Amino acid sequence: MAETKKTTKSTKSSKSTTSSSSSSSSKKSKKGILGWGLNKISFYTIGAVAILYLISVILAACGVHSVVIGVLQGLATAIMISIVAFLAWNYVKSKPMVWKVLYLVFLLVVLLGIIIPLVI
Repeated sequence: MAETKKTTKSTKSSKSTTSSSSSSSSKKSKKGILGWGLNKISFYTIGAVAILYLISVILAACGVHSVVIGVLQGLATAIMISIVAFLAWNYVKSKPMVWKVLYLVFLLVVLLGIIIPLVI
């Protein structure tokens, strides 16, 4: 009888250890941007951009018109800048107004750097 009580106590303590470790792992999974970690966002973004650049290289090798290639490369660049701009805004939004103005200036310069070469 005394042995079954000991077994029951050890089982309860192992269950509570398991539940506390699972709750701490769920807290870890909720960290990051909207449930995603920064590393995961970066990985999938670089993968998508690599695919777009690979398609543009294949099209260039096949002799497809250069406007299509420029559009694909511009799209890849826009995707990367969008992700970085979102993450930068999360950093800046709790800062003083000077940081927000600086963020907007940087963003406008980057966008002009993308648009002007496409137009000219």
